Amino acid sequence: MRYYLTAGEASGDLHGSNLIRGLRQADPDAVFRFFGGDMMAAAAEQEPVVHYREGAVMGPSDILAKAGKLLRNLSLCKKDISDWKPDAVILIDYPGFNMRIARYCHARGIRVFYYIPPKTWASREGRNRQLKEWVDIVFIVFPFEAEYFRQAGVPFVFKGNPLPDAIANHEFRRPCEGRYIAVLPGSRKSEISRTLPVCMEAAGELGMKVLVAGAPARSIEDYAPWIEGHPEAEVMFNRTYDILKYADAAIINSGTASLEAALIGTPQVVCWSASALTWWYANHILKVGDHIPFISLGNLCLGREAFRELLQDDFNSNAVREEVSRLLDDAPYRERMLADYEIIRESMGGAGASAAVARAMIDEIKSNTI
Repeated sequence: MRYYLTAGEASGDLHGSNLIRGLRQADPDAVFRFFGGDMMAAAAEQEPVVHYREGAVMGPSDILAKAGKLLRNLSLCKKDISDWKPDAVILIDYPGFNMRIARYCHARGIRVFYYIPPKTWASREGRNRQLKEWVDIVFIVFPFEAEYFRQAGVPFVFKGNPLPDAIANHEFRRPCEGRYIAVLPGSRKSEISRTLPVCMEAAGELGMKVLVAGAPARSIEDYAPWIEGHPEAEVMFNRTYDILKYADAAIINSGTASLEAALIGTPQVVCWSASALTWWYANHILKVGDHIPFISLGNLCLGREAFRELLQDDFNSNAVREEVSRLLDDAPYRERMLADYEIIRESMGGAGASAAVARAMIDEIKSNTI
């Protein structure tokens, strides 16, 4: 069968790559076409139609700056799907782009699956009506989403979370000798420029080596301005899991990486800063701190704070330094965090989610073609 996948950022590329492997295993005749990144390209053994780095955005201000490129990519994707005629289009996260693709495909009778659907439990609940209308099935990845989507009347399948697959399949190798602090400043340029200077200032005051995890779509030039003058710092690409595994503590820009750190077992502090417009959006649309008490998926899965989140004005070098010092020196504090991590792991399920989702998608396609 023919599968068209669309992913718009690094985490979607990761999950898309594992899903492609699951689809190939269950369907030896599978043929793929996709918007994605290097990991999906490796799994499919072909290049993407468009690499996700061409359209990755963070918040309303970034969307406005890249509006022209996003619209061109959207038009290209629609035409490419129409010309290629897939058996199913599989949307992976990235709702601003993918919801428009869902509407386009539905109007043309193309089967649509949404893997890692929009987080309507956090904002824009009106999208639930669109999910019901435009998407055949959503494939959720967090256990707390099941009851929410059931009450919303959105057809869903839950087969576990794909991150344990990615971690279980990784062969860990120590990235350096000695102790060090991991810094994961995000995958977008805007995240790096906001997060890394503060993290480097805090880490430098602690007098420890720093390993910065370089994002797949970035180059050393994206990090160089912020690590100059810090001889203890080094940027490494394609070593994120290794860097997390052996770090004494991690400073992480909120995102998939914070959940990965919890599953791997790395004590962490989550940091997040954005433009004034994006911060307003988070407070008034997402209602961070009100409707949803946390921005980190690990804390949301647990239902309480396993690790601290330093947001906007609270994200400064003094606060980061103090929290990392506690992670390094306060053994009971670390142990409580690691115990909470075990609860988070159990809620995610074990390895095998990607293959299970692939089989469920294939079964759904076959059930509607008999």
